[in-house]
Amino acid sequence: MIPSARIVKQLIQDRVDGLTRSERQLAVALLQDYPMAGLQSITRLAATATVSTPTVIRMVRKLGFDGFPDFQEALRAEVAAQIRKPISKHERWLADASPGHALNRFAEVAAANLHHTLERLDPEQFDEAALLLADTGRHVYVAGGRITRSNADYLFNHIQIIRPGVTQLSSSANVWPQYLLDMGPDATLVLFDIRRYEGNMQRLAELARERGARIVLFTDQWGSPIGKVAHHVFHAYVEAPSSWDSTVAIMLIAEALIAEVQKVRWDSSRERIEDLESMFSTTRLFRSPGG
Repeated sequence: MIPSARIVKQLIQDRVDGLTRSERQLAVALLQDYPMAGLQSITRLAATATVSTPTVIRMVRKLGFDGFPDFQEALRAEVAAQIRKPISKHERWLADASPGHALNRFAEVAAANLHHTLERLDPEQFDEAALLLADTGRHVYVAGGRITRSNADYLFNHIQIIRPGVTQLSSSANVWPQYLLDMGPDATLVLFDIRRYEGNMQRLAELARERGARIVLFTDQWGSPIGKVAHHVFHAYVEAPSSWDSTVAIMLIAEALIAEVQKVRWDSSRERIEDLESMFSTTRLFRSPGG
């Protein structure tokens, strides 16, 4: 089973330029309280957005739905997908499994995830995030969740080699206020948060935003609540034929950002890497016997 190339939020964002003024007003209302706003009755949604019910019907048809019930069914399916437990997720994939070896089935889904992720990625936002991470006038903080901590660790290890002033937050949320003390307008906070979103991460992002930090978020296709306060958001498709989500597409964006940051800072990062290699070659303290 290959994940759908479009979720409702993305359909709205992609087609906003073709909407009328009142339809755009409705789109704003939907996105501000997504997906709950769209799960109201059609009359309540129209009242919330201060538009007419015919406007709601016209807009959902522009998005490709047969009508409002079809639109709400898609939203409910998204909510169900977000809260699906690992065991039921695994059982669903088993039921829908295509023939062939498990490795090929997983590769097929991973390739689809990469395709849909790149299709949705905004190159300008990517470039802006790379410049943020390359700016040594800004201290960079990195944190991941229970599943995405390894992704955060990977990004930290590479960016820290390329440039100074990079901190990986402790896995214990109890000490995060200590990091927040030093976060201000000259700080960049990079967060990784996928479904079963973590409340501690959201609160961290909110407090960092209040202190003026710029926030870069890596999340799934549905979107962590952190997206409401983030300045740059990268949505990656994470569905996989497993009880757990795949972070292959997230790693693609992270590795591409690392490469771009190194490109931007090539002269200074080259010297920094040469110094690091020199340290390795002049002492055995940092190397295992196997090198």
